[in-house]
Amino acid sequence: MSNLDREAVPALCGGRGFVVAEPVRELLSPRRVQLGASTEVRRLLPNLGRRMVGAWCFVDHYGPDDIADEPGMQVPPHPHMGLQTVSWLHEGEVLHRDSTGSLQTIRPRELGLMTSGRAISHSEESPSQHARLLHGAQLWVALPDGHRHTDPRFEHHAELPVVTAPGLKATLILGDLDGATSPGTAYTPIVGADLTLAGGADVRIPLERDFEYAVLAMSGETRVDGVPLLPGSMLYLGCGRDELPVRAESDAGLMLLGGEPFEEELIMFWNWIGRSQEEIVQAREDWMTGSRFGEVKGYDGDPMPAPELPPVALKPRGRVR
Repeated sequence: MSNLDREAVPALCGGRGFVVAEPVRELLSPRRVQLGASTEVRRLLPNLGRRMVGAWCFVDHYGPDDIADEPGMQVPPHPHMGLQTVSWLHEGEVLHRDSTGSLQTIRPRELGLMTSGRAISHSEESPSQHARLLHGAQLWVALPDGHRHTDPRFEHHAELPVVTAPGLKATLILGDLDGATSPGTAYTPIVGADLTLAGGADVRIPLERDFEYAVLAMSGETRVDGVPLLPGSMLYLGCGRDELPVRAESDAGLMLLGGEPFEEELIMFWNWIGRSQEEIVQAREDWMTGSRFGEVKGYDGDPMPAPELPPVALKPRGRVR
């Protein structure tokens, strides 16, 4: 899923001024956002207290939702630029279509990675015949300036590296972890991993001291560096760690997100990431006039109109609170 807010608010992200250069335990509460008629998400990034974690700049957690008698996810064609989308499921299926011609069903613990580059549009929907439950996360990665105008592309990786320890199975989504490397294309030093823990597991996850990290709780009850986490919450951990202690009070699922702090200052408005007011204005005009972002063929419905721009000028200001 993407940002479907009709009253979109600009988020000013990036820069190193507010990176926490030491270990911390900062619990982030989600904001509940209604997407369409049947789907509610818990938005963890951007957050009033924290805008980015490495290059990760947008995190929605949704489900588990019982959609047996519902249409499930129905996200009409909409545009992106300057970012990558990461579709990650624990339960259910999502059918992805985009303006490059990609058509792919994404299933649990398969990586759907879309690099928007200069411009792309896509739709996301539950197949007409779908599983009863839908549960997952949608995440964005900001592209650095040197790669944000790259050609758009979509990658699907059904097989991903797995790191194991007693009571732990870690599936590597992006980047590197404990000697394993994801096949997904990354443009900044980054890591994303899905952690499946058996009840009673007590493990230590190896980390990079120069990365900042956060953990998203997907299911079950855990203690991350001693802090209890329930599903739908996120714990920001700062930098300066060599390892992360995690204990599972029950069978549980977590997502570990991290990366080198993102130095560039960004403007994130609706589904676009830019560097100036002029870029965002041009993107909106291009989308509304049907140019640049291409066409999503095969979707039964109209594309999504862009929200109105705010009356004040948008300026990148870094990761201010």
